[in-house]
Amino acid sequence: MPEIRHNWTIEEIRSIYDTPLLELVFRAAQVQRQFQDSREMQVCKLISIKTGKCPEDCSYCAQSSRYETPIESAPLMDKCKVMEIASRAQDAGVTRICMGAAWRAVKDGSQFDRVLDMVKGVTDMGLEVCCTLGMLTEDQARRLDEAGLYAYNHNIDTSREHYETIITTRTFQDRIDTLNRVRKTNVTLCSGGIIGLGESVEDRVSMLHTLSTMNPHPESVPINVLAKVPGTPLADNPDVPWDDVVRMIATARILMPEIVVRLAAGRAKLSQAEQAMCFMAGANSIFSSDDKIMLTKAVPSPGYDEDQAMLDKLGMTIRPSFKNGHPREHAGQPIHLGDVSSEALNEAQATSAQT
Repeated sequence: MPEIRHNWTIEEIRSIYDTPLLELVFRAAQVQRQFQDSREMQVCKLISIKTGKCPEDCSYCAQSSRYETPIESAPLMDKCKVMEIASRAQDAGVTRICMGAAWRAVKDGSQFDRVLDMVKGVTDMGLEVCCTLGMLTEDQARRLDEAGLYAYNHNIDTSREHYETIITTRTFQDRIDTLNRVRKTNVTLCSGGIIGLGESVEDRVSMLHTLSTMNPHPESVPINVLAKVPGTPLADNPDVPWDDVVRMIATARILMPEIVVRLAAGRAKLSQAEQAMCFMAGANSIFSSDDKIMLTKAVPSPGYDEDQAMLDKLGMTIRPSFKNGHPREHAGQPIHLGDVSSEALNEAQATSAQT
């Protein structure tokens, strides 16, 4: 069995990414079968527990208060409503609930206390709970851990080099700092990125380098495709070809064999055959929804019945909650990142220019 590595180089990752597609998928499928049950799919439900009016200027986001978008803002949901949605999802086979609030950073007080109560309630239902609430302090991360939170999502979005062209209200390092604070608890990490932001192949490789040289790796890595929302600065960006999605998933699977790779935003635009190729390449988690909305109306999602029919057709089963327990072996360990030298980036860019 291949070793789990945290010392990948930019050149190695670019070589993997550039592998002919079918060969790349075959290699990723082999890796997945050595580390995981390739027939299992984790099915998640994302709930927007507080929508809109975010002060950040993320160029891709429909919930930013800085842009005129079709998204209607809504205050923090009541716990009863969240539990009702989670119960319907559980009945449909969902085993992980992800709760997102459009905040720049968590603020202590009654709203955070209400979120902690939601976490406790949904966890007590026997579901894994993931939250994405913005930046955290160490104390807030600890309180989420005490409430029973299974995972915290905080995407790095893109490469360090491309980051400031997409977001100016926080830095790439701010993202890493929050991940480090979560890693000091028993909460698992969910961190990935978005393709379609106008990034280069070098940026995609750099993003994967950051994730794959984290030691330990994030337990799950979402691969999102830009949802082009009218009113946002990236609304007119070109569509991402389906094979680029497959290529990112396969490369992530080879670099990080033990993780869950999430085929996240953008899946609704893929045919079942294209989704099947993503699953063959190593994606083993999807988001599904009874209202066919992933987070807001700006991000569509396939429905429960549609997804169940697809999984049945492919001979796949739903991964149970807490299959691997609640990892504690990494508690208190900071993330260590591999260095991305300017020389390595320049060499990768030169190689790209010659091919």
